[in-house]
Amino acid sequence: MTETSEAAQAVARAHREEWARVVGALTRRFGDLDVAEEAAAEAFATAVARWPADGVPSRPGAWLTTTATRKAVDRLRREGRRAEKQAAAWAELAGGPAEPVGAVDDDRLRLIFTCCHPALAPEARVALTLRLVGGLTVPEIARAFLVQETTMGQRITRAKTKIRQARIPYRVPSAADLPERVSGVLAVLFLVFNEGYLTSGPGTGPVRPDLTAEAIRLARLVRTLLPQDGEAAGLLALMLLVEARRPARVTAGGELVTLDEQDRTAWDAGLIAEGHRLVRERLDSGVAPGRYQLLAAINAVHTSARDVRRTDWSQVVALYDQLVVLDPSPVVALNRAVAVAEVDGPEAALATVDRLEGALAGYHPFHATRAELLRRLGRDRAAREAYDRAVELAGNPAEAAALARRRDRLAPCPSPTACTAECSP
Repeated sequence: MTETSEAAQAVARAHREEWARVVGALTRRFGDLDVAEEAAAEAFATAVARWPADGVPSRPGAWLTTTATRKAVDRLRREGRRAEKQAAAWAELAGGPAEPVGAVDDDRLRLIFTCCHPALAPEARVALTLRLVGGLTVPEIARAFLVQETTMGQRITRAKTKIRQARIPYRVPSAADLPERVSGVLAVLFLVFNEGYLTSGPGTGPVRPDLTAEAIRLARLVRTLLPQDGEAAGLLALMLLVEARRPARVTAGGELVTLDEQDRTAWDAGLIAEGHRLVRERLDSGVAPGRYQLLAAINAVHTSARDVRRTDWSQVVALYDQLVVLDPSPVVALNRAVAVAEVDGPEAALATVDRLEGALAGYHPFHATRAELLRRLGRDRAAREAYDRAVELAGNPAEAAALARRRDRLAPCPSPTACTAECSP
């Protein structure tokens, strides 16, 4: 491997691992997300140019933060504003004292609370966090939200402007405000985790372990802040139990593997044990579980079974019955139907799924679920059509390939006119 390629890999790795830390550190120092983001981007561009010739620094994060700070100071000097921030930055470069960091010394956690401030619209909170904390590009976020890149860029810009104009503080909320604010943070962390668990567009690979790891790291910090918060524990448990299955989720050829086909011996036993412990702690608390706790409990049932045939599907249905009360969304109803199919058969499940078509017509898991139920009922022609629609809608190439493989296992239909009863819709 050449020095240039090694340096390029080091820059890519540093971007995954250090982007949010650099942006967070500059936001704390300069109090401006635009300055922080642009200076961080310039620092990474400088690394691309210099690391192949100068070598990769021993502490890439520190190098990037120092370089980004200098870039920010240069920009502020050129613009002739914020003299006090310039002075503070120069004091830091000279070894002077930095401003207090508060009870939790983590710039990324402060950054995510800023991005998730209730003054921002919900979609802006998620988009801004994915950009500034997750490090996703605007095109990636636009694909996740199914909007145009220009629209997403404007949404992020408006969110940063709102933070500046409303003087939203860059800090972890006070103890009194923390419980109310944490639910918004958990929702965003779940979105970040999901983007890593199953990427939303081409060109990024089927999964992004950097994003799932970052979401888990931040979820651990929130759990530390609120050790008695059941939903903080539930979300962490959910992430751990899902992440535990990642080693078995992708084939050597890059195709996604469904839960029923995964090699369970490849699952991460340590993560499963930790997730199960958190679920048991919440059950023992005697407090009614919230949404994330129920989802974690469902995943605990799945990861407790050594074989898919040993899954306690009745327990899964019972947990979904509780979840539907808290979250009566079509997606939850769809997932419940999958479990119902294992308890009451595919015909009963299909009746529920078909009632969801109006709400989920553009949601590829709806068509994939329907295809599988139709296949089990021997209605191969209709199953093939449903698989075709699922493949068409799937945004992840690896997932589309897995769906196509399942479709291609179906017996070929001779022709619409010669189709047998077993092949007809």
